[in-house]
Amino acid sequence: MSLFHYQNKEVFYHIEGSEGPVLVLLNGIMMSVKSWEPFKDSFKPHLRLLRLDFFDQGQSSFMSESYTQQIQVDLLKALLDHLKFDQVYLAGISYGASVALQFAIAFPERVSRLLLFNGVAKTSPWLKAIGDGWNEVAKTREGLAYYHITIPFIYSPRFYQTQLAWMENRKKLLVEVFSNPVFLDAMIRLTQSAESHDTLDALHTLTMPTLIVASEDDYLTPPFEQEAMHESIQQSKLVYFPKTGHASMYEQPSLFVSTILGFCLEKNTHYTL
Repeated sequence: MSLFHYQNKEVFYHIEGSEGPVLVLLNGIMMSVKSWEPFKDSFKPHLRLLRLDFFDQGQSSFMSESYTQQIQVDLLKALLDHLKFDQVYLAGISYGASVALQFAIAFPERVSRLLLFNGVAKTSPWLKAIGDGWNEVAKTREGLAYYHITIPFIYSPRFYQTQLAWMENRKKLLVEVFSNPVFLDAMIRLTQSAESHDTLDALHTLTMPTLIVASEDDYLTPPFEQEAMHESIQQSKLVYFPKTGHASMYEQPSLFVSTILGFCLEKNTHYTL
């Protein structure tokens, strides 16, 4: 585990794995470096893995004022420069997919392959309204209420009901975290930072091989959002995870791992038949 200093703040990151291509994993809004622990052993034999916490996440510095996702893009650029990683495979889920899109548009020469899970090209009024609801509850400092307004909708109804014991264990852990005012203030800032996300007019400029993953039962970022991205990004492939909600990596871990490895380890991106 390592710390990188950027703009007088600390960025927490971790590098491990083989000497293969560098795969950068960008967190969803409530995630941290630790969230990828169940998957790292599948990636490490094949890829050099870089995980990091954005500002206001995990063990990176927390902010004291509002910002946009541009600061996370700049953070990522500075870290890759520091590590001397000229080109990477860039993967993000949800919030991380938004940052990945913005980074790939700003620095296309740094991204050799792009992987977008449960992402959107623009924060819609629908998604902003959901975030506004989260933030209003966060201001009450009621951890249980914040859990109930966020977590059930991140998972598909099918998963929630069939994995109820797992969900109840998660609830015990998360309610304690969600009762921390420092965490809730960070979540408010992170949620607000995504409000201005809008890459619609620049999607056509992306030419690197791109994998877009949609989940059939994702009610936060529904499949039509990923379908629209696929139509605009030239070298993109669209994959659907059936019977899956927004938290695709946890609901379909085997499918998640095999999809990433298949896309990252493919030697040819164009085939002549």
